[in-house]
Amino acid sequence: MNLELSPAQEEFRQAACAFAAEHVRPVAARIDEENRFPRELVRLAGARGLLAMTIPPGWGGTGRDFVSYAIAIEEIAKASATLAVILVVTNSLVADLIHRFGTPAQKQRWLPALATGEIIGAFALSEAHAGTDAANQQTSATVTSGGFCIDGGKVWVANAEAADVAIVIAATSLRHGERGMTAFLVPLESRGVSASATLDSLGVRGLGCRHLGFRRVVVSDDGVLGQRDEGFKAALWALDAARVAIAAQALGVGDAALDAALEYSRRRQTFGRPIGRYQAVQWMLADMATELDAARLLMLQAAALHDRQPRISLEAAMAKLQASEAAHRTADKALQILASAGYQRGSDVERYFRDARAAEIYSGTSEVQRMVIAEQILGVRAAP
Repeated sequence: MNLELSPAQEEFRQAACAFAAEHVRPVAARIDEENRFPRELVRLAGARGLLAMTIPPGWGGTGRDFVSYAIAIEEIAKASATLAVILVVTNSLVADLIHRFGTPAQKQRWLPALATGEIIGAFALSEAHAGTDAANQQTSATVTSGGFCIDGGKVWVANAEAADVAIVIAATSLRHGERGMTAFLVPLESRGVSASATLDSLGVRGLGCRHLGFRRVVVSDDGVLGQRDEGFKAALWALDAARVAIAAQALGVGDAALDAALEYSRRRQTFGRPIGRYQAVQWMLADMATELDAARLLMLQAAALHDRQPRISLEAAMAKLQASEAAHRTADKALQILASAGYQRGSDVERYFRDARAAEIYSGTSEVQRMVIAEQILGVRAAP
């Protein structure tokens, strides 16, 4: 595998880095403190081509390869994990899903507006009793004249605070489990849709998470995304891509934590010399850098394969597992190196620590990733 970025990829990485430095980093702490969805920042991201990165220009996107998308997410996450996750949801779980499975009419209706940030999209899969066990969907869609009627509820739906449309996974044939689910494009202004605030979260604050309720929400046949009863397969395809992007997001947080630890280790002095001269600190820094680089290789491998093969479940799970746990350990060590300077509420490293921890949970917990990996390498369905 060629590990060098092409000139176009490097140019895009630098553009994402410049956008993060100019627009994202100055407001990252405020986004976290206020726990408010950064609507205007999302529009700015759209103007920089960051909302539909892998979507062809004909549908409003910039037509980037998946490696370019992943490295841009890493650069954004160095400044704000929150904005990076918002971009992952918009790109991988909404725009890419519509582009791959949508009809021409659906693409024309939604993709150009999603690409500019004129509208916001959300992805509604998780339920109170269907998180890790995602096939245990209780939200149902029953056939009505000319369409479907959706009843149920979804939890922790990122982007929902500002979203105009959500891709909702609902059971259309309960007796068939994951083979009986359908994906629907549901405008959130539809009658019967309600939204309630989630509980306050530890990290990645400002995602605009909401619980969504659906009470006899009517969706026409034109709102079915892909084939009826094939929605769970579509969701799994999107989650593969999202897991690679979340790996990149976790790496960005880990990068920021390592940078903070390096800067402090050079500046902070004890007993007349910088603490970076002490072996105890040096070994922590060495482990942090090595773990992040190892995770980056897995992430780049999965990103490169995404453009060349239909499914990357194994590679995506490995990348997400390694990157999220490496970022958590890196942020933890950074907190140890900065000691009281990092532990205080409001410090950048304190925020990195909270943000890194979240990456081990969303888009499938570390335990789910291990289940997927075991299933793939054993060639059998892993036990829940």
